[in-house]
Amino acid sequence: MRRFAPLGLRTRLIAAFLLVAAICAVTTAALTYQQARNAILKQSQDTAVSTLRDLVEAQSTVLPVQQRELQRLVSELGKRGQPHPWTVYGEYGKLRASSNQGATTSTVVSEQLRAQVASNPHGAFQRTKDRLGNPYLVVGMPAVFELNGGRAPTGAVFYAVVSLDTEQTTVDAMVGAARKGAVPGLAIAVVPALLAARSVLRPVRDMRKAAQRLGRGRLDTRIEVRGADELAGLARTFNETARALEQSVSELRDAEARARRFAADVSHELRTPLAGMLAVTEVLDEGAEDLDPDTAKALRLVSAETGKLAVLVEDLMEISRFDARAAELNLDDVDVAEAVTKTLERRHWTDGRVSTDLPPGIRARLDPRRFDVVLANLVGNGLKHGGTPVRVSVRSAPGPEGARLLIEVADSGPGIAPEVLPHIFDRFFKADAARTRSTGSGLGLAITLENVRLHGGTLHAANGPAGGALFILDMPLEAGA
Repeated sequence: MRRFAPLGLRTRLIAAFLLVAAICAVTTAALTYQQARNAILKQSQDTAVSTLRDLVEAQSTVLPVQQRELQRLVSELGKRGQPHPWTVYGEYGKLRASSNQGATTSTVVSEQLRAQVASNPHGAFQRTKDRLGNPYLVVGMPAVFELNGGRAPTGAVFYAVVSLDTEQTTVDAMVGAARKGAVPGLAIAVVPALLAARSVLRPVRDMRKAAQRLGRGRLDTRIEVRGADELAGLARTFNETARALEQSVSELRDAEARARRFAADVSHELRTPLAGMLAVTEVLDEGAEDLDPDTAKALRLVSAETGKLAVLVEDLMEISRFDARAAELNLDDVDVAEAVTKTLERRHWTDGRVSTDLPPGIRARLDPRRFDVVLANLVGNGLKHGGTPVRVSVRSAPGPEGARLLIEVADSGPGIAPEVLPHIFDRFFKADAARTRSTGSGLGLAITLENVRLHGGTLHAANGPAGGALFILDMPLEAGA
């Protein structure tokens, strides 16, 4: 099913305002109509009942009533109808008479009304409609005479049938006037609705713009507080939150800057003594065979640990350059297949442990040194933590912003554990926390990712369909574009 787009806040506010205005207008009109209708009908029925009662009481009736006498009575009563002309029907036993020349009985005189009149010497009335839906007021009044201080029925009953067309026309006119007045009223209500929506949406709009600036890093963003309502309180809360966030971020940035300077300074200061230590250990390694076994073993251990420390210092220096955004690309036009082959040859990985799929003719503009580091880290990670053979495949593919270079490095090991995948590129992260003294520093893949990003590319880690870890490198063929 098609889903409709949600309405905006302005539209909902105006709609709610108009809905309330419409409900108020309809309720007021309904109550006014009900009261006016009841007043109009009550006035008509009170006049008719009072007039018929007075006229009936003023007539002299000779009992038993004969047909001629009954006809005379209804004719006299029919001439004096109020507030409108009426038709009077008389009943006495089986005798029937009417003040008009038509039927002697009326279809609007119900048996229910006859029963009420028979039980009430003061008469009864009923509002009803005929078969065509025309409204009528029917008043039934019995003729009585005084007997021993009371009122006794004579047996004659007179029914006055009064048309309510005039009252119905008046009520319909009131309904039409209310309907015609509601439309302009709702149209006029749009003006205060727009003003109310504007007064509500202005601070909301200011807050949205302020939140956007805050999201873009403008932590000094503040909102002007107007008034003392809920929106003003929300603006003050926003300002307090932004102030606290600015202070926290400032403290974090200062701490991060100090940590970066510390790492960079320590790494820089360690390079010179490490260079001397490496030179000494190389000389000692050459003469290790002439020493006793225990001394030779200790010497080789010192030499190995010194080499690890030198690699760690270089990695820290590289990371500090990325953090300080001082890393730069030295671009050159290279043949990708040739660059991959040279990387494998330098590290003596051409002994069958690494298989390649290197189509000829793919050229890319990139930094050869950083590309060598990226490929060496990915292949070395597969050889060290995965299983042989490690497969390296290269291809190019079109992209929305130009041709892309795609490189996949897959090993034949058990793959990457699901809980490790989200952290595989984190600094100093090792899949096995117990291996605290492994040959790696935990910075290799982090440096690899930073180098790929520097080229404008992405690097993803996953598990291959046949098992084993799979790294997918996606970067533009023109890194400087």
